[in-house]
Amino acid sequence: MHYFFIFWIGWLVSFLGQLPLGTMSITSTQIAVQENFKHAWRYAIGVAIVEIIYLRLTLFSVNWIMQHKLLFQVLGWLTVAVFLTLGIISFVSAWKQETEKKALLLDNNLHRFLLGVSMSALNPAQIPFWFIWSTYLLDNKVLLSNFTEFNFFTFGCGAGTISGLALYMYGGNWLITKMNTSTKTLNSVMGGIFIIAALAQLYRMIWGKFI
Repeated sequence: MHYFFIFWIGWLVSFLGQLPLGTMSITSTQIAVQENFKHAWRYAIGVAIVEIIYLRLTLFSVNWIMQHKLLFQVLGWLTVAVFLTLGIISFVSAWKQETEKKALLLDNNLHRFLLGVSMSALNPAQIPFWFIWSTYLLDNKVLLSNFTEFNFFTFGCGAGTISGLALYMYGGNWLITKMNTSTKTLNSVMGGIFIIAALAQLYRMIWGKFI
């Protein structure tokens, strides 16, 4: 029973972490709307696998992370540059768009699983997120430092990530269909989210404690 409790704690933390509107969640909506749910699920699985890797890295390698801050700092600045570039290009593409067309990130033949993997990998903010939560849960003895509990917690977090993205897939698809939103508007929204994500990451890099 205790292990199932650990699983659901992991699920809840990860699910709630996916609820705020972000680049990965809105991309899952775009894939569902502009392509199909099969591709959206592949994307979600790719996102979840990388998040699980980041989580395990955090749980088992806190000392290693602290000793290799430079690596995550470089990745953080790379994220700022990539998201800012994608945001600007998305706005320009939406402004010039005269016919219905796919979003910038989807206008390619890249397998959606690999798209999910790459976008999740370019989201190093997951490291401090999981660092804070895992430290809190360990300090309060909710999560014990052993292999079995870490496994249940990790599986729960992976399921929570996929559940959160599924909410955006189906809920977002329903809302956009209901409102008859054009892809031009959706692409503009995506551009805005990229810009906000870039500025939020920039704030963390300059004024916040990223690691």
